[in-house]
Amino acid sequence: MNFARHWLGVSVLCGALGGASFAADAPPSISSTPVAPVVSARTVTYPDAVILGLVEGATEYLPVSSTGHLIVTSQALGLDSTEPLPGRDGQPIITTHHGVTKALSLKDAVDNYNIIIQGGAILAVLLLYWPRILSLIRGAVGRDPPGLRILRNLLIAFIPSAAVGLLIEHWIDEHLFSAKVVAAAFIAGGVAMLAVERWRKTSRAGTSASPGPEIYELSWQQSLFIGACQCFSLWPGMSRSMTTISAGYLTGLRPARAAEFSFLLGLITLTAASGYKAVGHYAELRAALPMGPMLVGIVVATVAAFISVKWFVGWLTRHGLSAFAWYRFAAAIVVLWKMH
Repeated sequence: MNFARHWLGVSVLCGALGGASFAADAPPSISSTPVAPVVSARTVTYPDAVILGLVEGATEYLPVSSTGHLIVTSQALGLDSTEPLPGRDGQPIITTHHGVTKALSLKDAVDNYNIIIQGGAILAVLLLYWPRILSLIRGAVGRDPPGLRILRNLLIAFIPSAAVGLLIEHWIDEHLFSAKVVAAAFIAGGVAMLAVERWRKTSRAGTSASPGPEIYELSWQQSLFIGACQCFSLWPGMSRSMTTISAGYLTGLRPARAAEFSFLLGLITLTAASGYKAVGHYAELRAALPMGPMLVGIVVATVAAFISVKWFVGWLTRHGLSAFAWYRFAAAIVVLWKMH
């Protein structure tokens, strides 16, 4: 599978459908002077939903940042308008979040939908790793000691990013959801991946026969370290998978096991993030975006994530992370070029 060629094709398709517009947008202001409302006529269509679902599913568990790709793709499709969205009565939809009341824009709605669409990627991991999920459930009721230890490790690793994310969620939404920020994260993450991959190969030289620890053998301190590294993925474009797999390397896990721990941790993290957004924004999204395309996007994301995960584990075992680092550099160049 030629990963770079595939995504270059998606990039071209996105550009053809929506036109590239990568400038960071300031939040819409609410004037106290009565004026005729200007509302956006653009909404999420079925082709938009299919493309967003493909991008989400294919990139969610790869170390390339699904959030970064969704931000760039949404802007390329023209889904970044800051004009207010009309409700069923034709008037702007008013929303209050973090104590700020404003008219909901298409960009606001799509940014929230891009988190909820992760439900498709969650379902894919449930299907692929159901034996391990059953082990976790049995562990929770005291019938599977290794499963209980894995569950403990996952919960410990989940805590840091959950706490930090809740504290700075509003700041992230206001300042980091732009293509320029994503491009910087692509580069920073690529450099980190090359460094970690070089360290892994050097440290493992002459010990290839050792299988390394199982994920249930991780200590709580190692699990906390992986969770702390996951906090860097709050920077859109950095990648949750990249930070957790790299951290797994540093704790001694072999690539396939580091990926499995990352996927299982993602199951908890993504469920929490998607559920939080769904509960907090469902009513406004239901009023702002058509339900049909939203559901189609989730279904497409499920299928794409299922295929992507099965391919990625085999690739990672044979080749490591380096190819994805070079892909990130190329993606950053494309994004920065499109911005000019």
